[in-house]
Parts: sequence; C-alpha cells; structure tokens
Amino acid sequence: MSLRQAVPSSLVLLVLSLPGEEALEVVGGLQGSVDRYLTAIAKQCWERRAELLARIGTPQQVAERQAYIRARVLNALGGFPERTPLNARIVGTLEREGYRVEKLIYESLPRFYVTANVYVPARGSPPYPAVLGTAGHSLAGKAYPNYQRVWISLALRGVLVLAYDPPGQGERQEYLDGLTGGPRFGPTQQHTMAGIQCLLTGTNFARYELWDGVRAVDYLLTRRDVDPQRIGVVGNSGGGTQTAYLQVVEPRLALAAPSCYITSWERLWLDPGPQDAEQNLAGFLADGLDFSDFLIAFAPKPLKVLTAIRDYFPIEGARAAYREARRMYEILGAADRIDFFEYDDGHGWSRPRREATYRWVQQWLNRTADEGREEELAPEPEENLRCTETGQVLTALNGETVHSLNRALAERLYPERAAVKLPDVEALRRMVRAVLGVAEPRQAIPEARYGEIGRDGYRIEKIALGTEPGITVPALVFVPAAAKRPLRAILWINPAGKAADAARGGDLEALAQAGFLVMAPDLRGWGETAPLRGRMEYSGMWQTVMRALLVGKTLLGMQVHDLLSCFRYLASRPDVDPAGIGILGKANGGVVAIVAAALEPRVARVAAEGSVLSYMDIVRAPLHENMTELIVPGLLRHFDLPDLAAAVAPRPLWLVAPRTPWGTTVPLGRAEAEYRAAGRGLRVTARPLDWPLLRVYGEWLK
Repeated sequence: MSLRQAVPSSLVLLVLSLPGEEALEVVGGLQGSVDRYLTAIAKQCWERRAELLARIGTPQQVAERQAYIRARVLNALGGFPERTPLNARIVGTLEREGYRVEKLIYESLPRFYVTANVYVPARGSPPYPAVLGTAGHSLAGKAYPNYQRVWISLALRGVLVLAYDPPGQGERQEYLDGLTGGPRFGPTQQHTMAGIQCLLTGTNFARYELWDGVRAVDYLLTRRDVDPQRIGVVGNSGGGTQTAYLQVVEPRLALAAPSCYITSWERLWLDPGPQDAEQNLAGFLADGLDFSDFLIAFAPKPLKVLTAIRDYFPIEGARAAYREARRMYEILGAADRIDFFEYDDGHGWSRPRREATYRWVQQWLNRTADEGREEELAPEPEENLRCTETGQVLTALNGETVHSLNRALAERLYPERAAVKLPDVEALRRMVRAVLGVAEPRQAIPEARYGEIGRDGYRIEKIALGTEPGITVPALVFVPAAAKRPLRAILWINPAGKAADAARGGDLEALAQAGFLVMAPDLRGWGETAPLRGRMEYSGMWQTVMRALLVGKTLLGMQVHDLLSCFRYLASRPDVDPAGIGILGKANGGVVAIVAAALEPRVARVAAEGSVLSYMDIVRAPLHENMTELIVPGLLRHFDLPDLAAAVAPRPLWLVAPRTPWGTTVPLGRAEAEYRAAGRGLRVTARPLDWPLLRVYGEWLK
C-alpha cells in the first residue's frame, strides 16, 4: 500500500548501529526533525490566522471571510465538474413499519454510480424535510448498523433520509481482490491509494465524495415529497468530514450536524496527526484556514457540533473551534443557531450523539420539541439494502472509480501542461522552482564535522550541513587517499539512508577505491532524519508529507533544495573538481536527482536507478507503492519528469532499471521514447543482479 515508508525508520536506525560495525550515524537526535521544522511553520500560520479572525467584527467582514473560505476550499478540491444527467432510478423497495426503504442508483458523473438508500416516512404528510446521510469509514458504508439506526430514527420522525455509499465503501469498493471478490484494502487505504493520484492532478479525493453529495441534493430537489427549503446533512467521523465540507460548498443545505470530526489543527497536528487523504487539503493552513472555518462558512444556518471527550479528534480543539465559530454567529445575530454537544466516550456515532442529532433536526427542520429518545431498532442485514445484483458496482455495472476518473482527467490535462508551451529551458527551470518551492541555495552552506572513519584506501568523513534554518542534513563523505586531486565526485542519493550502501565491499566503497569522492547525504525525511513512527494506522512518512502539504510545502521540493545545497557544498571543496560532480539516485532518490540536475546546469551527469519514469505513470497505475514522498499537488498541470530531459541535455542522463509505481520492470524502449528530449546523452539500461556497480556505470563514470 502507498502508506508504507520505503524503509521503516526502525530498520534505518538498526543499519546505523549494528554491533561490531563502525558508527555511521553522524549527529543523532534528528529523527522527526522535518516535523519539528514544519511545526514551526504551522505555528506561524495559526498565529496569522488568529490575528485575522480577531479583526472581524461586522456582518460584512463575516461574509467576506465566508467567501474566502469557499474560494480556497474549492480551489484545493480542484473545483467541481459540470453537471451531467443523474439517470436516477429506484431498483427496489423494502416496506417497513413506519417507513419504506427505496434502493436508489444515480450517476454523480457519467457511469460513476452512487448506491443509496432513501428512507421515506410513512407518517405525516409530504413534502418532508430531508437529510443527507453521509457514511463514515466503514466497509459497509450506508448499511453500517449504527448509521442505519440514525436513518431509521429520523424517518420515524417524519424526515426523509438519503443515505449513500462513499467511494471505497459499501457497494462502491474500488479495489477488489481477484480471488475473494472482497475489498483488497480498507476504506482509508482505498481513499489514500486514489487520493495520492488525485493530488497530482490538482484535485483531492474529497472532490468526488462531495460531488456525490451535491448531486444527492440535486436528486432530492426532483422529488415532490421533499421540501426544498428543509434539506440538512448529518454524518459521523468520515461522514462528519463530508458534512463539514458540504457546509462550505453546498449552499442549498439548511442544517448541519457533523459528529466526531471538528477539532483544531493546532491540537490535531502531532497527536494523532494528519489522517485520511480527503482530510488534508493542499495549502489549507498556508491559506489561513482551520476546522472552525467549516463552521463559519455555514453561518447563520442551524449547526450543531457533536463531539466525544475521548475522541482522537481532540476535544480541546473542538471546543476552541466552536468558540471561534460562535463569535461569528453572534456577530450575525444568530447565536441561538449554533450549539455544541459533548459526551464522555470515544470516537463513534454513539447513542448520546445520535439522540442529540435527532433533537437538532427536529428543532430546526420539523419545528418540533423532541427529547430525541432512540427506540430499540433492528438494523437490516447489509445484503437487504443492496442496490446492485452482485453487491458491488464494479462487478454489476462496470462503473467508473475515482482512480479511473482522475486518470481520465490527467489524460485531458497532460497535452496542455505548461511545460510544452514554454519558450526555453530557463523558463522551464523557473517554473519547476516555483511549482516545487525550491529557492536558490545559500552561497555558503554551514558545515559541521563529526569525525572520521578510516578504511583501506579511503576515509569516511562524517559531516552535517545546515541547508536552511531548522534543517540539518547529515552525510558520509568517502574520500580516496591516493587519487589525484581535484577529485571527481558523486552525490549518492538513497531513500534507504546514507548508510544503506556504505558497508565494506559495497557500492560506495567501490567508487571510493576507483578514485571518486562520494557524498551520501540523508536528505530530509530519510535516514537519520526519517519521520517518527506514525500514529494510528498511518505511517510517519505519510503524516510528514501531509503536514508539508498543509503548510504549502512538499517533501520533494525540500529534498531538491537539500540536494542542491549538497552540490553547492561539494563544488566549494578544494579537493573536488566542481566541473566533475555527478548525481546518482536510487528508487525515489532518482526523481530527486533528475529534478536537481535539471535545475543545476553545473551537474556533470545524472543517473536514476530503480525509479519511476513519470508522474503520469503514477496516475495511470491501478496500484502503487511508496509514492507518498513524491507528491506535489497539481504537478501534472505544469510538467512531468520526461519534460526535464531537455533541461539535462546534452549531459549524460542514465535511466537504470526503471520501475513502475508498483515495482515491476518498465520496458526499456518505452523509457527511451519518453525521454527522447535528452538526446544523445540518454542511456536506458538494465542492471543484472550479478553485475557490480562499476560494470553497470563504468561508461557513465567516465
């Protein structure tokens, strides 16, 4: 799965400290340093935002804030597609005491089938108030028993409910196991697998979830038994996320009650940290937004925040968000329309929060006083609520998925990407720097030395570079003893860490004994600077990359900055020939190497081994692994890796054993065709397992 790190940090630390081996750790204490750096940036975002909110004091200023929130959230989603025919159809009905369940299928986009259950009251008289029921991260989706209890309880109170499956849940599993027919991953993993790909097109997985909700409102407005002025939305956990987002993007809603989602980023930031793909909007904190903005955007409509004191969405953050939003409601003279409910339990739509939901819906949609008491209910077996013959859209209707829709979007965008319209290489370099946020490295790179290790024919210097305030890049420098000065040099980039190839008899020793000075740095996020262990089911790498995304940075951009700083350092050493410095990157390090070589014309040669060929490959791949650290939101609207070949030419550019995003071999002929802009400097070759480094790279090293 894409959530895994390339190499677990615990393994990296083991490599650095095997008994009886040299100590290859340089500084110590750097694990988690990238998160500490990002936290300092996030604090600046929170402080600026607090100052802005404190200056709001009039209804006009509240309205301006709301317009800003909507604009920034829609931008982070990548906007919405055009409306297309819903092709809604009822495919079955269940008659129950006090209500009936209609089995509904509609298309929020062509062939993007949404399976839904419509709970229609049998009591009272239409038109009824209606509620969208948004499902949290359950495999059963709309049919999860606790969610069914909400849908049924509301229907028994005279409220029509449209409960639908989000992508990757219920009948809309997007990754089916070929042997069992069941889901290959859980909901959060499914969302992340496709969510990484969505970010590359400048969209977000939430775009598709929310469009399902917007089109659900469209459908409700076609029903004569629904009052168009009394439509609300409720949901818990992942459904609370959708509820909060719909509060911003769907103006036709008249009420909302998000459960177990609202908090503040200051409280959530490190414990437990960023979570699912749809909950991390690019540039969210950099744009001055926080959870309370989902509430502020809904003012002055009735809004109830439902929380759990022992939730992993911290209660202190929820209370703070409510206070911020309540002040905006007060400015609008609507303090009675926002409320807060907390209960001393853990995460979930437990009975106390469900009953608080009923009270709120009854008060504002039915104008009825109701204690909200939930009767004992018997939820339906999941199969009873199915809308498809097989229980899955993929097998019954061969429908689209988020992956297939995003891939189609990428195919439409790709021919129009900015890189193909630029006048020259320098313009390309400026654009790449802007997209990645790569500033020019300092003229002087602060250096600290931490000792040496002697070996036969060479020594290993242990150094650390300060590539920018708050960032330390530790490195091993292999210096041959007898080779003629100045030395040709190689920057060796491996996500597994600087020590991964540093053993006696390894690749770095082979280069040093061949007369090359080799610098193996731990670019931020790798090796000694790897993230701490992630919280809950999320890897430390995933959470670090999401923190960077939230504050408007990317790990790739920061790593390219580090690599260019390392190049600048090597070029300044008196024992190195500045015109003879090459970069060799392995796995995802190959991507960093190609970008750095494209930006720095003084790099003599570059090679990428075992790396992905392109970002389009990532978007096209049905499955991918270890691509998290390469995420750059919207990159494919601007350029792709093969576009950078022209900026490397005519210097040697070698692609050695290129891989797909799932780790299989790429046909060498396809790699040659995609990188043809590299000209005569391009070499695409395999690396047989029994071939030593110098046999593979001998000609490149010349």
